[in-house]
Amino acid sequence: MNSPISPLDGRYYNQVSGIAEHLSETSLNAARVRVEIQWLQQLVNSGTFEVKALSASEASALKKIAATFTDEDAAELAEIEATTKHDVKAVEYLIRRRLDAAGLSRLDELVHFACTSEDINNLSYAITVKVAVEDIWLPALDRVIEIIDEYAVNYRDQAMLSRTHGQPATPTTLGKEFAVFAFRLRGIRNEIRSHKYLGKFSGATGTFSAHLAAAPNTDWPALSRALVESLGLQWNPLTTQIESHDWQVSLFYKIAHANGVLHNLATDIWTYISLGYFRQIPVPGATGSSTMPHKINPIKFENSEANLEISTGLLHTLATSLVTSRLQRDLTDSTTQRNIGVAIAHSLLALENLAGGLEQLDVAGEVMLQDLDENWEVLAEPIQTVIRAAVAEGKSSISDPYALLKDLTRGKRLTREDFARFIDTLDIPDDRKESLKALTPETYTGLASELIVYLRHFK
Repeated sequence: MNSPISPLDGRYYNQVSGIAEHLSETSLNAARVRVEIQWLQQLVNSGTFEVKALSASEASALKKIAATFTDEDAAELAEIEATTKHDVKAVEYLIRRRLDAAGLSRLDELVHFACTSEDINNLSYAITVKVAVEDIWLPALDRVIEIIDEYAVNYRDQAMLSRTHGQPATPTTLGKEFAVFAFRLRGIRNEIRSHKYLGKFSGATGTFSAHLAAAPNTDWPALSRALVESLGLQWNPLTTQIESHDWQVSLFYKIAHANGVLHNLATDIWTYISLGYFRQIPVPGATGSSTMPHKINPIKFENSEANLEISTGLLHTLATSLVTSRLQRDLTDSTTQRNIGVAIAHSLLALENLAGGLEQLDVAGEVMLQDLDENWEVLAEPIQTVIRAAVAEGKSSISDPYALLKDLTRGKRLTREDFARFIDTLDIPDDRKESLKALTPETYTGLASELIVYLRHFK
């Protein structure tokens, strides 16, 4: 029985299959074949060696080898590697077999020509990670941001009690709080969207030594750059045997940063649900608790929270490990990079759960308003601030407005009537008294609803 060890390959596979399509071992090998064939074609077309030019049918045959990597190819490659004990050398031998079958055996010795395995691997990882992030992970992040945007706009005027340090604080609006998350995530998303993926192709120690020995009059850096850029990557001219992985380190920290903000969102929504600010829409047939029938547990947010923590832990480990390679080469990155898909898949799973959870929420505006009405103490802030302004203008003789309001409100529950009576005793102009008495916790939201306009800056 061949059962998956990771839940990503079992329980959660359907939710993360998009990542598997690009960051599995099979996908890596498919990319390796593509890179090898691309290099082979470039060598032939460059005229570096006296090799017969490719006919249209031969070029088409090479293109087919590069574009088609089947399950049968993967199985055959595994058989070859069982003998070679070397994954990239196995790819080379597989391509030679395909060339021989296509009548192109004259090109055999140009397969993997002057290459170190890392020349193939670094480009293959860059190709696959780039597509996985841009085509799978970023759209999932965009979906979450779009949902948050909708909450921000639709509930821009929904007054809500804030809780700084978990205690009742200056009111805000639900929309403005969602807008904060949308603003943060969109900024990180834009950085990831513009991220540069680098590649090298310069031999065993990054010096083009073997290349130069075989063809001293060829501009090998130019050929290297052309190959890397043809794959949609940015050329790195200064490396050891490996591409230094700095683009990976930077990318993984950026994704981890997004994970952190998403984790913050998940725990905040979880807390709002516990406060009754959100009702979870029941899913027909679903069970909340195995023993308490009334419950609808916020499992999508809890699942998201846990997967974000796993993803971030792996991403930080990847970044910490990949930033270093001993002298000109060590093989720690070989094992490490095989976990890139795992790290990004856990983040993708979290995004899927967050989106699903957010779409199953019903805003309990009446609960928010009741909470506000039970916490009139939050108006101590505007009252003491208005008094201070009156004192500064010479229109009040009150000596310590902050202490005055602290004595009135700290540790106490006051009503609208309590505040009205207190305001009437204050030594401030009558128009200031009236404006303060007209204020309520529900209306004391400042510019919260107007601040939503700043979301457009990152669209």
